[in-house]
Amino acid sequence: MIEGKEAMQPSNLYYKRFAYLEHKDAENKEGKDQLSKEVMDKMMMSIGREVIRERKVSNEELEQNLQGMLKSEGIDANNLDENSQEDKDGDGTPIMNYLKSKGYLKDGDKILTKKSFNAIGAMILRDVMKALKEGDFGMHETVRYGNGTTVLDTSKPYEIGNDIRLLNVPKSLLNTVQRLARSNVKISIPLSIAVDDFEEFETMEDVRTAVAYCIDLSSTMRYSTMLGDMSRIEVAKRALWGLYVLNNKFFPTDSIYIIGFGALASKVKPEDIPYLKTFEPGNDFLHYTNYQAAFRLASKVLNKDGAINKRIVLITDGHPSACFVDNEYEKEKILAARSYTHFYQPDKNTLDNVKDKMNMKIDTTSGDLVYLCYRYKKVDKYIGDKTITEAKKCYRNGIEIDTIMVSEEDALLSYVNEMEKHVKGRSYYINPANLEQVLITDYIQNKKRRVNTKRL
Repeated sequence: MIEGKEAMQPSNLYYKRFAYLEHKDAENKEGKDQLSKEVMDKMMMSIGREVIRERKVSNEELEQNLQGMLKSEGIDANNLDENSQEDKDGDGTPIMNYLKSKGYLKDGDKILTKKSFNAIGAMILRDVMKALKEGDFGMHETVRYGNGTTVLDTSKPYEIGNDIRLLNVPKSLLNTVQRLARSNVKISIPLSIAVDDFEEFETMEDVRTAVAYCIDLSSTMRYSTMLGDMSRIEVAKRALWGLYVLNNKFFPTDSIYIIGFGALASKVKPEDIPYLKTFEPGNDFLHYTNYQAAFRLASKVLNKDGAINKRIVLITDGHPSACFVDNEYEKEKILAARSYTHFYQPDKNTLDNVKDKMNMKIDTTSGDLVYLCYRYKKVDKYIGDKTITEAKKCYRNGIEIDTIMVSEEDALLSYVNEMEKHVKGRSYYINPANLEQVLITDYIQNKKRRVNTKRL
């Protein structure tokens, strides 16, 4: 027996040693091949900041930024997986090649993959939700109960027949104690609970909605007077990015559409949100602001959606400076009232150029001849009237319109406020830095309606 035991010892020692060394090698390999989640998150956010910039950042600049970020974390880029980091193409971007091997980046002008698009959007959403106090909404994500689908922090008197799982037990017991105290009755355990003591949590009911966010791509959206190094368009893109992820994650039955507009409008794919650019002034006149183009295209998109509740949210930094000319009579009317008039109709080369460089197919089916007239802090009367007429048409078709002004000049609000009066909508004047919080708060509050709130 002793000999057998001693004979087994070398084999056991060898086996244990082998297993230990194998585990250690696996740990080393994992440390070499992968970065921590915290570092990867920082890299993704760094890439997100660069991608949404109005000026396109080269791969070399992005690589340099990433190397600087890793260096600040005390990480040597040479410790990454050699096969992934090997600069096979000689393009001088080893970290980007590493991220490509992990499925975060891809070749081409649009470098984000679906994986990185969702990851960055989720981090944007996380940052926004951290900035919002939980009490501002008074709700938590939860399972389906009773008539509503979301349970609130607030409660109301219990209605007989409602789901007893929604009882607010602490508040119900407190009501019992307070009632007994008022009656000078000795409080003892067990408590004598009356039906009137019961309270139940209030709920909110999901309402399927379809929202078209119309983002102004006119040239003034590139200004950044209050946002440091971020322009209005960059803040708007970041906000829509996080909002789209919120919709996909928590409200997948809803529909969100993105419309980019200047003098004319175009539908934008959600994955193209980070790459949106403003229209350049110069060779053409797409950099003017045509609310009517946004309303018409958004209406077409929303009318094809089966949702009962439909909204247009206009994100702009100024009043309209363009409108459609739908027929010869309208053109003659404009010419008769104005000695100098500028009409614009984009040619095929312009449309092809926008499609190639901005990946946007301009909608010309809603109208292609545009009347242009920009007046400092004033709206041309004809343009103003045509815009309000279009907004009222949307309202008659069951589409609500709200407007968010991302501008520091509150004088520009006068026209928007007038337009919203005609459609019973709302207009917000905000610091562009708060756009993310405003859009997400607005979306959630309009997504829900309170039920069972009538008190006994």
